Amino acid sequence: MTGSASPAPALDRIRVGSAPDSWGVWFPDDPRQVPWQRFLDEVAEAGYSWIELGPYGYLPTDPARLTEEVDRRNLKVSAGTIFCGLHRGPAEWDATWEQVSRVAALTRDMGAGHLVVIPSFWRDDKTAEILEPAELTAEQWAHLTRGMERLGREVRETYGLDIVVHPHADTHLDTEEHVARFLDATDPALVSLCLDTGHYAYCGGDSVKLIETYGERIGYLHLKQVDPDILADVVAGGVPFGPAVARGVMCEPPGGVPELGPVLAAAQKLDVDLFAIVEQDMYPCTPDKPLPIAVRTRRFLRSCGA
Repeated sequence: MTGSASPAPALDRIRVGSAPDSWGVWFPDDPRQVPWQRFLDEVAEAGYSWIELGPYGYLPTDPARLTEEVDRRNLKVSAGTIFCGLHRGPAEWDATWEQVSRVAALTRDMGAGHLVVIPSFWRDDKTAEILEPAELTAEQWAHLTRGMERLGREVRETYGLDIVVHPHADTHLDTEEHVARFLDATDPALVSLCLDTGHYAYCGGDSVKLIETYGERIGYLHLKQVDPDILADVVAGGVPFGPAVARGVMCEPPGGVPELGPVLAAAQKLDVDLFAIVEQDMYPCTPDKPLPIAVRTRRFLRSCGA
């Protein structure tokens, strides 16, 4: 006797959303990007309830205006994002906090609870210009870890948000080795991780292994896949992240790696509430490309139980 396949178990601790990144948005203002109104319309149409703010200034920065815009589309905000170079030492703090104060205030005012923190690039993501050595010194590691702990403490005290630090291609926090070193050197009470499955795979990491090893440190997820064939060419050619994205290295699920079903299942086993925000880097892309992909991706994630 034959029967239909059993549905995937419900992932009731995972809250799925999307972000401007999945609509080809990398900058506050760029003529090649879709207008913010279209992003909000289409992310709701695709079936998502949660969004990130994206680059500060892309969406309206007045909380009352933005609240009105998201409410009428039945959307909610999960997080804001900053980039920072805290590995450079205490002299970097003031510039970092100036950025944080803008983004974290809006994030808080939108009812979100997380600030995604991305380390600065060591090579330019467009030109491939080497900006800094790819490896940190011991002193720089100490600056990075102590700085992130201070950031975690002060963001929580001032804005009531938790920071989630995002390993990212072409930054100093990328590989399994670097991520483990960072987590082992930081206070779990102050610093959690935003695991971006695509960036981690891009840099050779295993997301399921990371969740199973450092599960208590996972505070947030970005769902993304890489095309292994394009990635192999990118790595062999030393291609920087921006041109790699333009080549299509970040691909539509389920066509790449890692498999997202096992990642989501491992995250569900942590038995904590987690956001899982789809971020398929596509800068630049044609205006009509994102929505069909977003609809298919949402359907796929539902098939995984999310």
